[in-house]
Amino acid sequence: MSDAEYMRLAIEAARQGLKKGEMPFGACIVQRERVVAAMHNVARERMDITAHAEMQALQEACRRLGTLDLSGCVIYATCEPCPMCFSACFWAKLDKIVYGSRIEDAASMGIRQIPITSSTMKQLSRSSLEIVGDLLREESVELFKVWSRTGYRRTR
Repeated sequence: MSDAEYMRLAIEAARQGLKKGEMPFGACIVQRERVVAAMHNVARERMDITAHAEMQALQEACRRLGTLDLSGCVIYATCEPCPMCFSACFWAKLDKIVYGSRIEDAASMGIRQIPITSSTMKQLSRSSLEIVGDLLREESVELFKVWSRTGYRRTR
């Protein structure tokens, strides 16, 4: 599968979350071309503000692989990870983060964000984590538009 196909799995996970009234975020973790986890936000369902899609995908990948070390894995996230999610990716030792929309895209749609980019987090942490942004950005931004139209105007 290609990067775009993996990102579309994250986008589909976000769509599933939207159907359940969750925030419009999805994430997919891949290890050596094998999908390990594809998850969406479950903050409302679990009443857990930390239940972001990336956090759910990381937890599921660790569980399925039986390790806290996710070296060799890539996360595909529909939106640039927030500082909490970036930190978790860093601590999990992921090789790469690929994201669709940007933090400022989410903020422009009324989703509360801390405006610290993944590039800034990478620099501050002196990480070797590879970061690729804007993959299928318009498709990811469309998730925010769908969310906005549904009336679930809550903060992430």
